[in-house]
Amino acid sequence: MEPWMKISLHLCVFGFLKEIRPSEPFIYDYLIGPWRNLTEDEVTKQVYPVGTYANMILLVLVFLITDICRYKPLIVVLGLSGIAVWAMLIWTTSLFSLQVLEVIYGMFCASEVAYYTYIYAKVDKEHYQKVTSHTRGAILAGRAISGISSQVLVSTKWMDFKELNYITFAAVSLATLWALFLPSVDRSLYFHSDAQNRKFSAKVGSAFTLMRSHFMDAFTNSHVVKWSAWWALSTCGYVQIETYMQPLYSAVQHSNETAYNGAVEAILTLSGFLVALLAGYLKFNWEVKGELTLGVFSLVQGVLMVVISQTDYIFLCYAFYIVFGILYHFMVTIASAQIAKVIDEDSYGLIFGLNTFFALVCNSILTVLVATEGVGFALDARGQYVVYGGYHLAIALVFVIMGLRTCFGSRGVGESCDNIVDKAPDA
Repeated sequence: MEPWMKISLHLCVFGFLKEIRPSEPFIYDYLIGPWRNLTEDEVTKQVYPVGTYANMILLVLVFLITDICRYKPLIVVLGLSGIAVWAMLIWTTSLFSLQVLEVIYGMFCASEVAYYTYIYAKVDKEHYQKVTSHTRGAILAGRAISGISSQVLVSTKWMDFKELNYITFAAVSLATLWALFLPSVDRSLYFHSDAQNRKFSAKVGSAFTLMRSHFMDAFTNSHVVKWSAWWALSTCGYVQIETYMQPLYSAVQHSNETAYNGAVEAILTLSGFLVALLAGYLKFNWEVKGELTLGVFSLVQGVLMVVISQTDYIFLCYAFYIVFGILYHFMVTIASAQIAKVIDEDSYGLIFGLNTFFALVCNSILTVLVATEGVGFALDARGQYVVYGGYHLAIALVFVIMGLRTCFGSRGVGESCDNIVDKAPDA
């Protein structure tokens, strides 16, 4: 087996194991259930926001030290953080311990940047696409199996919500053990880009010079700026909606109805995988119609969120959430490709790391406004989703206007978008 294939296999096994988290589709029901005896307001307004803020702050730290530490140590930290999170979920009960847990969960999420950038330092550029597709497939497989297993175990009453945490704890423990056997990285993209034994201060200066060069090359390109802006804003909305979807389910669902949270997550994961594949084969002139398409997709997403904020039918809520997620996964794949094709391959980790940080900043601002008690409006679940719908409608308005300007402004008001597309080369 070729060395790059072995590395790909190692990464796939780790990614698969860390995504086996069947407790997550029902985590809200577990937290407000008899095992921890917390109120809905305590969970949504005093616990969840802590994780959002911790993720944003810790991402900065992780982003700065990942390259210095050469990736593998942070991947191990990712695993250890997961072990700590699910150990505390199982064996602690207080509100304060749950808030501490959320800080650690922020590290768990932030450390994933090391996993996603490891391949760029360990694998030759010619294998980037293959290894990326392998690891992405392993992650989606883990999530799908996690959703299916959680739904089966809950529906058959073989396990309750607390017992699902034991499976998650075992899976992240195995993932951490496996991470110890990942090959070490001798070089990295910035701080260890060559084999010379230079002083650390020289390495730092060289690294930041290269980072600045990559940053300027990317963000002085208007194409990168507009696609990155949508990527970050839309990712912010998706993360926020994913985080607070279970509280909305609880508000919509009648007490005698069976919960299908796990099945919904499995369907969304598999559908997201399929539309991501479709996006790779779609022939479309994104340079001309891209902004308008982003605006239309955001418009549909906004309408979906407003509707589910008012519905009393849980299956409509499930269906619209799945459609929302499918639209996101499709367009975020397109956006990622549009960004990647015009930036230096060595800057992928930096640019997408910065985009992720911007998304988390927006995520934190939204959380302060709609969910944090004593600071923002501390809205209930339905009120939050009205805001999330309005947020996506605002994104839609901006990108539709930009799209119309692109279609008509550069060629004259009298020429239609379709005519422009017909004359433009394929993207």
